[in-house]
Amino acid sequence: MDFDLKGKTALVLGGGGGLGRAISKGLAGEGANIAVGDIEPGAVSETQAVIASTGVKSLGLTWDIADLSSIDAHVSEVEAKLGPVDILVNNTGGPPPTPAGGQAPEVWARHFQSMVLSVITITDRVLPGMRARGWGRIITSTSSGVVVPIPNLGISNALRLSLVGWSKTLAREVGRDGITANIILPGRIATDRIRFLDEAKAKREGRTVEDVMAESTGSIPVGRYGNPEEYGDAVTFLASERAGYITGSVIRIDGGLIASI
Repeated sequence: MDFDLKGKTALVLGGGGGLGRAISKGLAGEGANIAVGDIEPGAVSETQAVIASTGVKSLGLTWDIADLSSIDAHVSEVEAKLGPVDILVNNTGGPPPTPAGGQAPEVWARHFQSMVLSVITITDRVLPGMRARGWGRIITSTSSGVVVPIPNLGISNALRLSLVGWSKTLAREVGRDGITANIILPGRIATDRIRFLDEAKAKREGRTVEDVMAESTGSIPVGRYGNPEEYGDAVTFLASERAGYITGSVIRIDGGLIASI
């Protein structure tokens, strides 16, 4: 199946991490040119190396998206070197494990800026161009915690859920402009972030990481953690021409982990 992505420009935020790298690889495999944004320059270079064999053009951006003043310059560089952004993948790092109560206001404000306000501001920067061209894809990666809150991830559960309301509202506003806006939810995907959370839980509960992973795997109907490539493939489909009638949706890529309908 041809996804009609050849020559499109995709901006993948958090593109140096496990999910972002898999998304970049999937989109590049379909011919999209990739701008990789990440706070870690080494991780950006590694993602560019992974997608180099596809032959697409890529641009590496060392980018702290919490710095709102840098957004216009970075997007302008993408436009100048790769072309206007057709596909925006909003993928941010998560906050440290914390309970919901007892967090200082400045902690909430700092993570709101890096996880929510940055996403909204970057999206607003690329939307006028998408509207003018009559085509665009806005795909925002959140967490299964927006459906079933995850214990000890209070900040993540709250802030990521705000992006769901934003994306759903935006989808109705831009649908007639040929733009879709969707939320994707990773379940237990085998990335460094999930390993970190498993290790934190093991330490907190005085257990081994292997025991925590076995318990977690036991709760997943398919009986395993997901592969990052499976997540990237789902995002690639949502970015494609074939997914033009999917918008305002929350799509779970979780192996059946979330028990609710």
